[in-house]
Amino acid sequence: MTDAGGVGSELVAVAGTLGKSVASYALSRALPYTPPWIAAATLPPAAGTAVNMLWGDAAMSAGLASAGIALGGAALSVVTWKQSPANTKFRRFRRAQATATVAAGMGWLTCAVSAGPFGHPMLDLWLMGGALFAASWNVRQIMGAGQGADPEESNESGGTLGKLAAAIGWEKVTVKEAKGTGKGVVRAAIEVAPSSTIEAVQSTTSRVAAALQVPPSGVIVTPDQDDASRGTVAIRVADLLKAGVPFTMPDAFGLMPTHPIVVGQYADGETWWVDPFGAKILQHVLVMGVTGAGKSELLRTLLAHLATRQKLTTFLIDLSKGSQTVGHMSNAIDWFIQDPKEAKRLLKGLPAAIKARGDVLASEGLDQWTPASSLNAMLMWFEEAADGAEFQELEKIARAARSVGIWLGVSLQRATWANLSTDVRANLQAAICMGVDDAGDAGFCLPDRVVSAGAVPDWGSDRPGYGYATGMGIPQERWTMEVRSSLTDRNLLAALVDAAAPYRDPLDDVTAAALGQAYAQRTHKGTNKTTPGAAETAETAMAWLAEYGRPFGAEVAIFEGSDVPPSFPRYPADAQAAAPHTAPAGPPVTAPVPLPAPARSADHYADADGVEDDEDTMLDQTAEIEIQDAYDEILGAIPADPEPDADYAHLDLDDDVPAEDPDSDIEFEQPERMSTEQARHTLYAELDGWITAGRLEFEPSDLIPATVATGRKRPWMQGELKRMTEQGLIQRDGHGSYTILHSPLQPA
Repeated sequence: MTDAGGVGSELVAVAGTLGKSVASYALSRALPYTPPWIAAATLPPAAGTAVNMLWGDAAMSAGLASAGIALGGAALSVVTWKQSPANTKFRRFRRAQATATVAAGMGWLTCAVSAGPFGHPMLDLWLMGGALFAASWNVRQIMGAGQGADPEESNESGGTLGKLAAAIGWEKVTVKEAKGTGKGVVRAAIEVAPSSTIEAVQSTTSRVAAALQVPPSGVIVTPDQDDASRGTVAIRVADLLKAGVPFTMPDAFGLMPTHPIVVGQYADGETWWVDPFGAKILQHVLVMGVTGAGKSELLRTLLAHLATRQKLTTFLIDLSKGSQTVGHMSNAIDWFIQDPKEAKRLLKGLPAAIKARGDVLASEGLDQWTPASSLNAMLMWFEEAADGAEFQELEKIARAARSVGIWLGVSLQRATWANLSTDVRANLQAAICMGVDDAGDAGFCLPDRVVSAGAVPDWGSDRPGYGYATGMGIPQERWTMEVRSSLTDRNLLAALVDAAAPYRDPLDDVTAAALGQAYAQRTHKGTNKTTPGAAETAETAMAWLAEYGRPFGAEVAIFEGSDVPPSFPRYPADAQAAAPHTAPAGPPVTAPVPLPAPARSADHYADADGVEDDEDTMLDQTAEIEIQDAYDEILGAIPADPEPDADYAHLDLDDDVPAEDPDSDIEFEQPERMSTEQARHTLYAELDGWITAGRLEFEPSDLIPATVATGRKRPWMQGELKRMTEQGLIQRDGHGSYTILHSPLQPA
């Protein structure tokens, strides 16, 4: 019995505890809904009893009190109506409910002055009306709890933004239709009052970002181009790019240049692509960012995709890092320039090439380059352009190259007027701006409306690969969305470039001929389908990709530098050298060859800009170039006379041959004057010999021996130099020197 009694006591205790818990829970759930009932139960009888006792005993006082309370009730109802917000359906219903509650309560109180609160029908109206109004407020509370305090407040007032309006300066801003994209970005339409502007809202983005605890670049306000009072706010609440963006393989080998190039990903998860040759207008691009911002990684991605295209030729100038950036992809570059003198040769030869290409396009009936032309599209990329760009030449090229299918890319750390002239920058209509140290630097690269919207990558090198991109076929609404460039692996890209060699076309004959000797004697020659051994190299590369590369089903981890495990196979970079130098068998393949889509995964972001030369090394290289130029200039001004103190040292080219020296046995012979044709041939032979020896630059004084041998003088030589310049055989430089473009003895 004792045991049974103990168990019974425990059950009773448990039941009691459970009952208390249930009662406590029920009470906590019911308490929020009791205020309307308490008010309905206490306020009417208390107020009715008070007014009846004060003024209900006499007809005169009762009438006057009833009239006063009625007028006060009407006024209070109007105030309730006016002060209740009604910019949403939910709020309009709430305003009507509140006004009706006030009007009904004041009406009942007016009648209670004379009739009293507890007589019929006042008691009946109180019990039924009070219960109905209390229940209606409970219904509103229940609906609000299920959908939020205000189901439309988050859409019309921006939720948190509405509450923070006073703190962030958005009192005159209406936020509508705020919606999450599901990819870490919240978008909403905004509208400003007549006394404000969208520009004023843009100036508050930093305060909004701080209030919402998002990165400074996480709030972008873009104006509506059709309505100055409207705009769009985009708030990035999650960074989908933090883990890195894997390199996307080309869709196929042998595509045309007009096919879009996948270079990375947007912050909202969409693919970031550029389509320079497929856009309505070919826009040259300026790429800017500090050391370590990711410019080199972006360049490698672009080159890798373009290396698989037909009817496209790439020239690249890199005087700072040489082969460090794209050395493993150099086979994709038809002319890879690392020497300042060779860079000058290209810049001087391009105007003639642009003119020749323009003539061909005109004969083909084309206003600008299209794949229907017989010419190749061209990419000419200046890496770290501030180290070797000549503004005057670059300006001419940027101004004229667009319509003839030459896409110009200029990459540097800061595009200030000292590093890049404003005229050149004005012709670079597209932009990719990566991390900068100072927010003001972004204005040198990005359009003003993009910077004003808050798209300022002032994070330096802390976020490699991140940036903003405009132009090149990118829709304008994407210009203010953050992007991140793809990750790349050196082995994978090297194999991809070599595998695509049979699909790359050589430079068209018109452009090659117009570039003349500078192109014919270029130091580096990339590989294409006409290069001996290209087919065998491509076969080796395809075999490596089939075993280790992603295009054929097996994922390749993204490694870089010391992170590469010893077991990871290296692509045989010397495969081309080992392959037999035989021409590819069969006709060249021009049809696009599809590639399976790659798996998109990566271990980490291996930014190649992190291994750039340090500033000291770059300064040393620049100083060395300047010293060499000064050395050449000084030596060029020194006469080549072996005996500067001799009696004939004062003689000039225009002077007659002196008489015999009486104190010596030296005799001077006046050369026989050649015919014009013979004299020109002698001069041309001198230039042709220099070309054969690899010399393309000279000064007029270098032609004195040949001129003397023809029996001619300075005016004749100057006339011949002018004649050859007009014929396009040579080009005059800025300091009186000349560059040989074509051999006068070789047919153009």
